[in-house]
Amino acid sequence: MHSSSTHPRSAIWLPIFAGLCASLVSIGLARFAYTPLIPSLIQAQWFSANDVVYLGAANLVGYLIGALIGHPLARRVGNSTALRLMMLAVTLAFFACGFPLSVSWFFGWRLLSGVAGGAIMVLVAATVLPHVPVSRRGLASGAIFLGIGLGIAGSGTIVPPLLSLGLQNTWFGLGLIALVLTAASWFGWPTATAQHAAPVSGDTSNTPTPAGLYLLFAQYAFMAAGLVPAMVFLVDFVARGLGAGAHVGALIWVMYGLGAIIGPVSYGFLADKFGARLSIRIVLVVQAITLGLLAVSSSFLALALLAVILGSFPPGIVPLALARVHELVPNHHQQQIAWSRATVSFATFQALTGFVYSAIFNASGGQHALLFMIACGAIVVALLLELAMRLLKQNQNPAREGVVTAHTYID
Repeated sequence: MHSSSTHPRSAIWLPIFAGLCASLVSIGLARFAYTPLIPSLIQAQWFSANDVVYLGAANLVGYLIGALIGHPLARRVGNSTALRLMMLAVTLAFFACGFPLSVSWFFGWRLLSGVAGGAIMVLVAATVLPHVPVSRRGLASGAIFLGIGLGIAGSGTIVPPLLSLGLQNTWFGLGLIALVLTAASWFGWPTATAQHAAPVSGDTSNTPTPAGLYLLFAQYAFMAAGLVPAMVFLVDFVARGLGAGAHVGALIWVMYGLGAIIGPVSYGFLADKFGARLSIRIVLVVQAITLGLLAVSSSFLALALLAVILGSFPPGIVPLALARVHELVPNHHQQQIAWSRATVSFATFQALTGFVYSAIFNASGGQHALLFMIACGAIVVALLLELAMRLLKQNQNPAREGVVTAHTYID
């Protein structure tokens, strides 16, 4: 019916839908549905409070492993097959977590779900975006990572009613949702990867990495360190720390989820309007202020508003960082390598700080505010890195700065 040269609309939107399902299952639900489960896991005495916190970090460690093995796996079995396998792995992990056999059993399955999330994060944009017209890629990348936001929001609205059926049935329910989404997206993945396997030109090896890229890797790492406390401890902070109870904690998590839905699209819009670099700066300033306020807030209204702003950050910075990679690196093959490295730096800091925050939390006798202040500090460091880099550049070679790199990372 369609000529071979024109793309039917469904040919564009099916892969985007598959990408959205993948980010929804592997990160949206696999990581974020765990947060509202923390109080119940402790109350039901499945695990001790200390164990539950470390089990949360297992997913973050897995995410790092997944970011590292994503491309090697895809080279072996193909991108689409790798993505399908990872979604199946998450689904299996949900069902397995319904059986609290031991801490190490649980740790292993939480780790596996993290591996799947990391691999999907590295592969999903590279698999889908080459099949999308260039004019729509910003929107498409926002739509793919919207899955993370929907998962966060879904975890806040789906988990409480599931919990009324019991903790085991909650895990089975999440597994069922993952199964349905895996099936729905199964045939949506692009069949050919030829389009983005092609542009590996001979001269890519000796192209210098722009200094702006190293700055992005460092900033992205500190952003990861800055988002962990709210992501892991927000519900517990409201429910137990402020003594507001699990119900209010769940409501605040829904607000966090609302922010997570707004994040990818609004941050993507910012990147289109002001460029990714300035947008990153704006977002970091807002996040630093928000984390500082969270440490000293206790009114429901303030917490709800702060939760929306904090929630926009984890899924929102993904299309933002991806846009920055595309600004700095012209070649598609190199963009994939750069995005892989960015994800690895993000995942490394996320995993390390996951354990560090857990240790500080336990050592300080459960001081939530302390964690939020440390997170605020991490975001401030991300801001200062750019300033330091600009000063370094200006001092190093004021004569040469106008030639090559001025437009890339200097005002």
